[in-house]
Amino acid sequence: MKDKLVRAITSNQHVRILACTTTELVEQARKQHDLWPTSAAALGRMMSVTAILGSMLKSEKEKVTVQINGGGAIGTMMADANSKGEVRGFVGDPHQYLVYNDSDKLAVGLVVGNQGYLKVIKDMGLKDQFAGQVALQSGEIGDDFAYYFTVSEQTPSAVSVGVLVDTDYSIKSAGALIIQVMPDALEEDIVACEQAIAQLRPVSELVAEGMSAEDLVHACFKDAEILSEQQLSWHCDCSKDRFKAALTTLDRKDLEEMLEEDHGCEVKCQYCNTAYQFDEHDLNIILEFKAACGK
Repeated sequence: MKDKLVRAITSNQHVRILACTTTELVEQARKQHDLWPTSAAALGRMMSVTAILGSMLKSEKEKVTVQINGGGAIGTMMADANSKGEVRGFVGDPHQYLVYNDSDKLAVGLVVGNQGYLKVIKDMGLKDQFAGQVALQSGEIGDDFAYYFTVSEQTPSAVSVGVLVDTDYSIKSAGALIIQVMPDALEEDIVACEQAIAQLRPVSELVAEGMSAEDLVHACFKDAEILSEQQLSWHCDCSKDRFKAALTTLDRKDLEEMLEEDHGCEVKCQYCNTAYQFDEHDLNIILEFKAACGK
């Protein structure tokens, strides 16, 4: 079943529901970065919610980037998405495998940590960017995004997100569900949301049983209307030209050292691990360009 994201609203239009299945997306991330189970669960949760954030963008030119660093062993985590359902991400340490002793569940909160921040940057294609940042609450990702929506975007939200990792380290299932109360919601709507959340089983279990994104929505609100849907996929837009532009920003001294000592350089994309080679000819062209620009 292809990964999909749906947007829905209750019949009285007081509650918004966004749900997605992301099994293939997280599996692709696992392969790209050789993720071990706890690293895969942490990045998978983050990418699933980032995909939903991307669906909230209004233009194809816009992009949202999420950064998380809780001071834990996994280091910095990053993911970005656009409105077309294209998502990518990486973690500082892909080889984390830790479980909680009392439950044998993957210890995402421990490897992420909770002594840091969750930051959301929205690039609107304009000169200035919107950035919202909150302190991490648990490092379990779902609670942290719920806190971000409530505090930074003033939208009370419940977030359920999960990743099931199989015994061979492959991704068995992954998905996310966000329930948001609209400004005109009544007390009875809030109660209905609380009841729906209390009765909801882990999203990863429901997806593993074959539930679609639409099924996740209707598991919470039977009367919800699906407003739109879109496919989700792993996509990295890195290229040699992009990294060439980045190299152009380096000082002449640094570029000249690369020429003299290494006769070139290799630049690797953090998101997809693709390596780009720049030989002497490439670096000389960059130096000539900088000279022509008076740099």
